[in-house]
Amino acid sequence: MDQAQIEVQVLGSLSQIPAAEWDACACPEATDGGRPLDPFTTHRFLLALEDSGSVGRGTGWQPQYLTAYLDGMMIAAAPMYAKSHSQGEYIFDHSWAHAYENAGGRYYPKLQIAVPFTPATGRRFLVRPGYEVPGMSALVQGAVQIAAGNRVSSVHATFCTEDEALAGEQMGLLLRQSQQFHWLNNQYADFDGFLAALSSRKRKNIRKERAQACDFGGEIRTLTSDDLRPEHWDAFWRFYQDTGARKWGSPYLTRQFFDIAQETMADDMALVLAERNGYPIAGALNFIGRETLYGRYWGCVEHHPCLHFELCYYRAIDFAIAQGLARVEAGAQGEHKLARGYLPMRTHSLHWVADPGFADAIKKYLDAEAHAVGQEIEILTEYGPFRKSNPEEQQ
Repeated sequence: MDQAQIEVQVLGSLSQIPAAEWDACACPEATDGGRPLDPFTTHRFLLALEDSGSVGRGTGWQPQYLTAYLDGMMIAAAPMYAKSHSQGEYIFDHSWAHAYENAGGRYYPKLQIAVPFTPATGRRFLVRPGYEVPGMSALVQGAVQIAAGNRVSSVHATFCTEDEALAGEQMGLLLRQSQQFHWLNNQYADFDGFLAALSSRKRKNIRKERAQACDFGGEIRTLTSDDLRPEHWDAFWRFYQDTGARKWGSPYLTRQFFDIAQETMADDMALVLAERNGYPIAGALNFIGRETLYGRYWGCVEHHPCLHFELCYYRAIDFAIAQGLARVEAGAQGEHKLARGYLPMRTHSLHWVADPGFADAIKKYLDAEAHAVGQEIEILTEYGPFRKSNPEEQQ
């Protein structure tokens, strides 16, 4: 296929792209009406961010959707944004920005190929089946040419898949590795089946935490689809605001996002609510993929021992087992997840930097960082909660 025949465009709004065209690239596996592998790159999710004002003017996330066409048919797309800061990305490059600007350069704006505010691995170069190689190549070349032509410092594709990372590295992009904690479903029949795989001490600790969490004087429910109501989002907004104010200074998502989500994505969400005397006091929001449950947001208006662990981690495991999902991705950071059955996993991102000298310095840094990440994963996995071959560990 002649690469020159492919036309690359940048569009400022997802409303300019029919949902069926975008989703044919983003989630072709869902054309039969099933779930997408990744709910975050669907037209409905990204459009909700845009229509709610969570991205766009004044947010530092200006949509620049990258699309590639062959004979008038969209064969590839990427959720790309012009960024005026490095907030809401979870693959931190603040030190790169400081070094670049201290040397007299201008780091912002930069181009970010990502799902805003979402540290979940998924395809970032969305290619229609049958066009994988030319489609990704066109998107990468297009992003780099746009950056170079506009004298933008850099392009970043964060939380891409391992296959994309390896392909991008072959194209000359810089590969970065990080780690998160994921829970893997080893075909457990129920939560007790999962507990049976743990060491005795960890098993007892989790049972104790679950008992403490459920002793707050109320009930815990997991709501999805038609069970979700507008009043649940009123409650969750209070939780989300509290967490956002403490972690980021202000929430990333607007209140309207949850109203739109109620209308267009109710089947994609599982909201875990703790209620006492009919009043919601804490909640955890998950998004549901075809194979993965993605833990995203947590908040509360009352603090109770272990309630965070129960709503965010243990109820997520319960849901994944009941739905036959292969894993739970519990979001960014948090070594405390290890003791609760979540193991360290590599995540990947790709980077292009305009200045050759700065790119070379970053390459050396990334090589050293990848070695350190590999060592940390090895050590953390060794200290994980699962039973070892030592008979004493199995007692």
